[in-house]
Amino acid sequence: MKKLIFVTGGVCSSLGKGITASSIGALMESRGLSVRMVKIDPYLNVDAGTMSPYQHGEVYVTDDGAETDLDLGNYGRYTNSPLSKVNSITTGQVYQSVINKEREGRFLGRTVQVIPHITDEIKSRILAPGKEDDVDITIVEIGGTVGDMESIPFLEAARQLIHEMGKQNAVSVHVTLIPAVSGGELKTKPTQHAVKELQEVGIQPDALVLRSGEPIEEGMRRKIAGFTNVEFEGVVSAHDVKTTIYEIPLVFHEQGLDTFLLKKMNVESRHADLRPWQDVVRKFAEPKHRVRIGVVGKYMELHDAYKSVWEALYHGGIANQAAVEIVKIDSGRLEADNADMAQIFADIDGILVPGGYGQRGSGGMVKAARYAREQGLPYFGICLGLQIMVIEWARDILEWADADSTEFNPDSPHAVVSLLEDQIDVKSYGGTQRLGKSESILKDGTLIRKIYGGESVWERHRHRYEVSNAYRADLERTGLGIAALTPDGSLVEAIEWPDHPWGLGVQFHPEFKSRPISPAPLFKGFIGACVAHNAGGARAAHASD
Repeated sequence: MKKLIFVTGGVCSSLGKGITASSIGALMESRGLSVRMVKIDPYLNVDAGTMSPYQHGEVYVTDDGAETDLDLGNYGRYTNSPLSKVNSITTGQVYQSVINKEREGRFLGRTVQVIPHITDEIKSRILAPGKEDDVDITIVEIGGTVGDMESIPFLEAARQLIHEMGKQNAVSVHVTLIPAVSGGELKTKPTQHAVKELQEVGIQPDALVLRSGEPIEEGMRRKIAGFTNVEFEGVVSAHDVKTTIYEIPLVFHEQGLDTFLLKKMNVESRHADLRPWQDVVRKFAEPKHRVRIGVVGKYMELHDAYKSVWEALYHGGIANQAAVEIVKIDSGRLEADNADMAQIFADIDGILVPGGYGQRGSGGMVKAARYAREQGLPYFGICLGLQIMVIEWARDILEWADADSTEFNPDSPHAVVSLLEDQIDVKSYGGTQRLGKSESILKDGTLIRKIYGGESVWERHRHRYEVSNAYRADLERTGLGIAALTPDGSLVEAIEWPDHPWGLGVQFHPEFKSRPISPAPLFKGFIGACVAHNAGGARAAHASD
């Protein structure tokens, strides 16, 4: 029978359920098993597409265009699980589906209730990704904290599945906090209460993942096991690591978590082959070069707003054996007339402008792009970052001081970036952008074609505005390189600066497909250019000592 692993969290949010679920998935794959990952978000939004980055971090996009929680990005970085709309479940989706069925008369006049109708819908969605014959284990992360009102239907659905499938086929992993109080003493009481909360909804955890700053000693783990009815072998320390979060699968394996879970589920597998993860950690811990990347964006106050970008930069560093230091630069800071660009970008080896929405800070991004172009500094523009390159070129090279995007200035006389005709009258914002995987044709002789090594590439998109075809001839006539187009040639997918070491912008989001074991080619190329710009790594590893 197919297996289920439920990952829940107690005490407080942001404990690392996503990393825990992803690391368990990586360990199962290292043993030759096929996994599927599912994230449950107990909010009423249908998806994360219209949520502010300040509230919920980045929106992660799948191949089929689903706008999902950022934890799916963790799944994509740690595992080979295919990710699509079926891997993301929200309260909004569940209730919308059940209500639609009720309106269609599919419940034959029965009273529609949370139990069984809502829970049946949830169970159906949990089981859907694992229905393929080759899937061995589905790992289900239930968002929020046990005890939250919003999570109750999902925990009830999990309880029912554990009961129906049997404890040998469905197990529970509970992530809790071991806080340190004054003097550094670790306290187990919050974990005891968190387990009691889970038991009150009818779920006895099989394993506990204990989050703490420092490793938790055996004696405390035995104490927790005794208080919670969890076997000692299933109580593991999830302490802060000193290298990279990609060390977590190794930390769990050293404590036997994968062996314990497989024994609980009566699954036979090969011995874990963790050499790829060991290699990633080694390269991260022993860099030969160091580079500083200035990321010029709008949402710098919240780290998770650009989560996939940060991780893809680190992946590019791993590929080049380079430690990447990210310097966050709020684009609004650059808009001041007295902003000293040379001082702000002193000791910066490359500039990246990521995606974003709205006018705020766009002027600072334009100034950053101009500085990179004129100083020969490696520049990587993603989505909005490409559009900024076009606006800057039109203003400086074409001398159209009023050049802009209609997103920023709807009345611009030179709208070099604008909406497509079929987007102009769109009133709904949810799921109406250009979303998901599509093909880009790479022009011969371009930097981007050299990086990808082929005539075309499939990458994921999430945007509404495009380079205006009305001005494409003017841009090309003055030297801006149109490096990639859609297959029908109607939309610009990539541009390059002429006579520049590495000035490239893409309309798609390559960060969504980057993994530490297989870094995205564009991030690998960008960090490689930054290493070269830094005099071949002149600021070597000892420079920061």
